[in-house]
Amino acid sequence: MEYICDAPKNRTWFRLISEGEAVAESLAMHHAVEKHYRREWEQADASYKPATTVYIEQDIGKKSYIQRTMPIFLTLRDEEGLALATAMLPAQGKPDGTCIVVGRGNADPYPDHGDAIEALGRHFGTTLDRHRCFPYRR
Repeated sequence: MEYICDAPKNRTWFRLISEGEAVAESLAMHHAVEKHYRREWEQADASYKPATTVYIEQDIGKKSYIQRTMPIFLTLRDEEGLALATAMLPAQGKPDGTCIVVGRGNADPYPDHGDAIEALGRHFGTTLDRHRCFPYRR
């Protein structure tokens, strides 16, 4: 995981940077972030164009390209490391209107973690409001 920013009440946002971390997040949060992470990784991988035709050098820069191209997957953790919320933001966190933020079991994280979600939005220069980012409004 990669540190992104602090949030109120001793919580911290981290970026999930590997499929293994996405799998662990899915298990901890009882949702399918790993499926989405894998799909986005595969799409970014398929769009990669090597800078050289030299076989041994073709993957140089591939991982950083994929991480720049695919959406950012994030986890909100408490001071004990417990997963509290999961977010998916556009590539490089650039505000483009798309976002998903969910809690455990795809529940609404805004009542308990709205201030932390707001802090994440400020970090990326966007607003992560509930009506736009929580996909399971009931």
